[in-house]
Amino acid sequence: MTEPMGKTAPAFDRATVNRNRLVLLTIVGIPVTMILAATWLWYFVVNGELDLVGSLGTANNGELLAPPRPVTELGLVDQAGNAFTLASGEPKWTLLVPAPGACDASCERRLYLTRQIHVAMGKAFNRLQRAWVGDRPLADTAFSAEALSDGSAPPADFRAYLRTQHVGLLTLGADRAALRAQFPELADRPDTWYLVDPAGWVMMAYDDSVSYKDVMADLKFLLKNSNG
Repeated sequence: MTEPMGKTAPAFDRATVNRNRLVLLTIVGIPVTMILAATWLWYFVVNGELDLVGSLGTANNGELLAPPRPVTELGLVDQAGNAFTLASGEPKWTLLVPAPGACDASCERRLYLTRQIHVAMGKAFNRLQRAWVGDRPLADTAFSAEALSDGSAPPADFRAYLRTQHVGLLTLGADRAALRAQFPELADRPDTWYLVDPAGWVMMAYDDSVSYKDVMADLKFLLKNSNG
């Protein structure tokens, strides 16, 4: 039988309404809480007030820099002297080789190594880029490597070396004092080079103690677990 006309459905009791409100607030509140917590955590890590690496440990092969360093503090410029931003354009991870002064044997070795790693990344090639940062124009940068890492004879000058060996390499400039301040590891380990994330943070350091296979393992992990 149908209910008589005019009879309304029973109203929800107050307990049911309160329970539904609690469920709704929980659904909305969880992501908001996670975003706020992540923002708080990042703030304290970047400002050096929380040693997350020391607390949790890492599985990376390179040296994780804590806190990471903003590459913008270098005041990068291109070869025309115009301001340059690594984080502009398509997001890419950057294999960065700083070399204040001349490009010596260590500089040549790091450029060769990062080139080989970049090529060996295969399908991930376009998610990476390489950059050299010096403190003077290319024309004024002496090239003092007596032999190249692949065994071939060195070209006459640095520009010829880059033109023949490193097509696509970003050649950037920065103040020498800024380079020394941003990359203090170079003082004791001149074979050091760096990984910069797509947002422009210098976040990992490598030297000759880390094999190219271990570097590639780090890169594959980072690329798999990031949007950049």
